[in-house]
Amino acid sequence: MDVINSFMTWIFKNRMGQIENFKKNPIQVQEAAFRELIEAGKRTEFGKKYQFDRIMSYSDFAEKVPVFDYESFKPFIEKTMRGSQNVIWNTEIEWFAKSSGTTGSRSKYIPVSEESLEECHYKGGKDMLSLYVSNYPDSKLFTGKSLTIGGTLEKNPLNPQGTAKAGDVSAVIMQNLPIWAQYARTPSLETALMGEWEAKIEKMARETMNENVTCIAGVPTWTIVLLRRILELKKAKNILEVWPNLEVFFHGAVAFGPYRSLFKELIPSEKMHYMETYNASEGFFGIQDQPDSDELLLLLDYGIFYEFIPMDEWGKENEQVISLKEVEIGKNYAMVISTNGGLWRYKIGDTVKFTSTIPYRIRISGRTKHFINAFGEEVIVENAEAAIQFAAEETHSTIANFTAAPVYFEGNGSKGAHEWIVEFRTPPADLDKFTRLLDEKLRQINSDYDAKRYKDLALTLPVMHQAPEGLFESWLSKKGKLGGQHKVPRLSNTREFLEEILGMMK
Repeated sequence: MDVINSFMTWIFKNRMGQIENFKKNPIQVQEAAFRELIEAGKRTEFGKKYQFDRIMSYSDFAEKVPVFDYESFKPFIEKTMRGSQNVIWNTEIEWFAKSSGTTGSRSKYIPVSEESLEECHYKGGKDMLSLYVSNYPDSKLFTGKSLTIGGTLEKNPLNPQGTAKAGDVSAVIMQNLPIWAQYARTPSLETALMGEWEAKIEKMARETMNENVTCIAGVPTWTIVLLRRILELKKAKNILEVWPNLEVFFHGAVAFGPYRSLFKELIPSEKMHYMETYNASEGFFGIQDQPDSDELLLLLDYGIFYEFIPMDEWGKENEQVISLKEVEIGKNYAMVISTNGGLWRYKIGDTVKFTSTIPYRIRISGRTKHFINAFGEEVIVENAEAAIQFAAEETHSTIANFTAAPVYFEGNGSKGAHEWIVEFRTPPADLDKFTRLLDEKLRQINSDYDAKRYKDLALTLPVMHQAPEGLFESWLSKKGKLGGQHKVPRLSNTREFLEEILGMMK
C-alpha cells in the first residue's frame, strides 16, 4: 500500500506545474479558453444564431451574445434533451445534471458534455488531490478508500426512451468514473446511487463501516447523518474508533462554518484536515489551495470562460458585465459563465467576492436569489452564515440547519424584523443570548443592517424559533426534495418557505 500511495502521490503532484501556470498567467489562460470555446461553438445552432464566425474578440462576444438565465436558455437545453445534437455544443451530449439550486418547485437540467466531464469535473477532482498532497506531503491518503456520498440518476424526462440520462452532478460523475477510481472508493456504485435516502444511508453505513476509509467527500449535512448512523452501529464514541486512518474531508455545496464544531466532535483529531471545493452542476470552479484559509483558487484552465456582473448593477435593464481582468477585490459579483458543456453567457445564480487577484481567489458570498433586502439592509448568505457561526461558537451550540426571512411592516407603527428558524444539534442554554449575539455580529459585519437596527429605527431584534430535530429534513421530504443537490434556502426575501416550515412546527 505504501508503494501505491507513493506512486499516486507522485502522479498527482505532477499537475502542480499546470496549476502554477494559470496562477501566474490568468488572463492569457482565460483568453485561450475563450478562443477554444468560440471555435467549438461556431458550427452549432447557437453559434450560427449569434454569429460566432464573426467573433474575433471579447468585445465582439459581449456585443453579439446576450446574457442568459436558466429560463431564457432553457429552450436550447430542452431541444438537446429531446435528442437534437449540435444545438449548443459540437459533440454529443448524453448527460444532464439535475439541479434545483434552491428548493423551488422547478428543476433545472444542466448539459454535461464529455469535455466538461473530462476537462472540468474530473480535472477538478484530480487538482483537489494534487493540491492536497502538495500541502500535506506525508499524506497516506491512497493507502485506503474514499467515501463518497452521491446523488441519484433518473431517465431523461423529456425523452425517456432515449439513451440520455439525468441526475445529480455527483451521480453523473460517479457513473462515469474510470475503473481505477471506482476501485478506490466506497460504497458500491449501486448503493451510492440509490434514490431512497433513508435506506441509502443505512446501506452506506453498513457497507463502509468496516472499510479503511482515509478520506470523505460530500455535503456536510448528509455526511453528518451517515457518520452518526455508523457510530450507532459500531457503538463507537467517535469516528476515529471506526476509521483510525481518516485524514481529510473534502466538502462543498454549503458553507462549512456552522458545521465545523460538530465535525470536531465526531472526528476529535488535530490531524484531521478540511478542504473546501466549489463544484456545481455547471462546472468545477474553485478549490481551497491554502491549508489555513477559506479562500478558493479560481480554476482557469477548465474550459470555462468567466464574466461577472457587479451586484449594484444586478437587475438593471442594461446591467454592466465585466471580464476577469476588470474585477476588484472586496466587491460582490454575480458569476456568468460560458463552458465546454454548452452554456453561453449563463448566470449561474451564485455571487462571489474576490479576495486576491494575484492569483485570483474568491469566497462564495451567496446566491442572487438568496438574500434579505426588505428594508435596504442587503443581508446576503455570507453575512447570515458568519453571524450564526459566531453565535453558535459563543454559546457552545452546534447548528443542523436554518432559514430566515423578513417580518414586514404591517401598519400601526409596527417595525420590521428578521425571523429565523434554527435547528440545533446541540442547543444553546440561552436562546435569547444566542439571538442577541447573532444580531450583534450581523450589525458588526453589515453596515446597512446596522443602520436599520439603530435604536430599532426600521428593524427590531430578530425573532428566533428553535426547530425540533429533523424538521428541515421532513420539510424537504414533503416537497419531494430530499437528498442530492437540494438544500434548505438560507435566506429568502419572501416568507413562503418560512411560513411552510412554521406551519409544520404548529
